[in-house]
Amino acid sequence: MGNKVSIGLLGLGVVGSGVIKLIKNHQEELVHQLGCSIEVKSVLVRNVDKVRDVDLNQTFLTTDPADILQDPAIDVIIEVMGGIDEAYQYTLEAFRTKKHVVSANKDLIALHGTELEETARQHKCDFYYEASVAGGIPILRGITDGLASDRIQKVMGIVNGTTNYILTKMTNDGMTYEEALKEAQELGFAEADPTADVEGLDAARKMAILGRLAFSTDVALSEVEVNGIKDLELADLQYGEKFGYTMKLIGFAQCKNQQIEVSVQPTFLSNDHPLAGVKNEYNAVYVYGDAVGETMFYGPGAGSLPTATAIVSDLVTVIKNMRLGISGNASLEPRITTTLRNSEQRSGQYYLRIHVKDRIGAFSEISTLFNDLSISFKRILQTPMKQNGLAEIILITHQTSLATFENALNQLHELDVVKQIKSYYKVEGDAPDELAGTAKTLS
Repeated sequence: MGNKVSIGLLGLGVVGSGVIKLIKNHQEELVHQLGCSIEVKSVLVRNVDKVRDVDLNQTFLTTDPADILQDPAIDVIIEVMGGIDEAYQYTLEAFRTKKHVVSANKDLIALHGTELEETARQHKCDFYYEASVAGGIPILRGITDGLASDRIQKVMGIVNGTTNYILTKMTNDGMTYEEALKEAQELGFAEADPTADVEGLDAARKMAILGRLAFSTDVALSEVEVNGIKDLELADLQYGEKFGYTMKLIGFAQCKNQQIEVSVQPTFLSNDHPLAGVKNEYNAVYVYGDAVGETMFYGPGAGSLPTATAIVSDLVTVIKNMRLGISGNASLEPRITTTLRNSEQRSGQYYLRIHVKDRIGAFSEISTLFNDLSISFKRILQTPMKQNGLAEIILITHQTSLATFENALNQLHELDVVKQIKSYYKVEGDAPDELAGTAKTLS
């Protein structure tokens, strides 16, 4: 290997530029750790003439991927180009030419991670992708290395900074969803087209990766249940606050008896939950292990240098493996076959807001329905509405199965007294009793 490791970079956007800056600025520290220098030899770009704010020095820019993938002097490929199809083909080719790969591409890993890891093993190559889930937070390494001796039961996380910023502004500043989204776009926290973020697709890709690593099983993206935040109303967040809860878009993965569930959905967290205090564009992942108990990883989930830090950390690991002669042994084949938990096996507390006719016996009908299904209420709040003779009822249930709760929703639709089911969300944790709100019954 000599006294220098040469790398090729696929992509030179915000993250790629951060990687080059970090390698150049931290070269002394890297040499101290590795006993060799790191050289960015070639970079694949779309336009070699574009003016860039990074010092490229003697780095060779090319629009031809073969200049990098077929260069025998290049030892490691760093893929930060984004997209799926081209990145997939280039990554496969890199393994076939005996090059190790570090990627930040969550879309690629979520869709093709298992196949790419198998190909890497076949060719004795390393494949690392810490930066694909939570930017600068070392959550993947924490799971695969730090908690390797434990049996992970549950992973919950705020893994999308855009939606967390929007929800923070709605909760703390009383902004509407539209107002908060506009501010996030103006500050660069949200894209012009925020669909992948606000509909939960970005978080779903990350949870597929986390679920696969945490439980050593294949998790297809299609197996992740996804609900976003674009239909959230400020009224729900305000009612949640009265009860002692904070709304977050939560990625959730759990494994019991080798059966898993993975979802992304708006969730009310009790204010004392570790994730409830994570604000603005920050990310955090809460992991519960059988032996270690509760742990939480917190930090910036995006950005040029935080993401570049995760990429270069993976690069350091790759080079150490090269020097030790143990490349291609990091990833393991899935240990269990994926079996999804059904709605009878999934349970939780639920928040429910409904509009009902303001008449005698209205609440009694609703209460009877829930009693017949053995669903009890932890919180009840009823407020009159200044329109059409309606009242608004907000309920938070005790633990019940998802199947039973869905049955209750279906039966509520059939009640003449129920005008509309406005919203319902999952609830995690118990708010203090003094924040229970005022229980009132319709008469």
